[in-house]
Amino acid sequence: MARKYSSKEYLSVKDLEKVLDSCKLNLHQIDEVWPNLYIGNVGIAQNRSALQNLGITHILNAAHTKRGSIGDQNYYGTSFVYCGIPADDSTHFDLDVYFKPAAEFIHKALNTPDGKVLVHCIMGMSRSSSLVLAYLMLYHDMPLHAAIRRIIQKRAIYPNRNFLALLLDLDLQRKKKHRRCVLL
Repeated sequence: MARKYSSKEYLSVKDLEKVLDSCKLNLHQIDEVWPNLYIGNVGIAQNRSALQNLGITHILNAAHTKRGSIGDQNYYGTSFVYCGIPADDSTHFDLDVYFKPAAEFIHKALNTPDGKVLVHCIMGMSRSSSLVLAYLMLYHDMPLHAAIRRIIQKRAIYPNRNFLALLLDLDLQRKKKHRRCVLL
């Protein structure tokens, strides 16, 4: 028999914003939010010597080609593996089309010898954190609320409402997949 889910198990964007509001951390240029996985802003992303000192090997730019966000494989040379996502931090951008490719990039990078990944956007709060949350959901099977709680222990983040809704959809797909597997 299929398990019934109560409405309490389905969170809303407003519920997630309350969790995000509970974070009391100050915003830094860069924070390690998971082993060898960092979220940062464009300032740190453009400081190649600081990245090398941190041991960063891979860069996922969630603001590729946006004003103020220089960077591509030519900029980083052979010192870093670069992936750029041309995301807008807006109420209409479909960031979810990048959830799986970004998560795959992060996963592969973390599984290379000495792999350390910086995921950044302009401020390191919305686009980049949304991609890291998707990675935790897809590759570590974390429910969205648990992934958010884990990240806000390390970094102040605040995905926009649109991205939170897209992440909720991903979380719902993850839950449906689990229910389907239990029934088989």
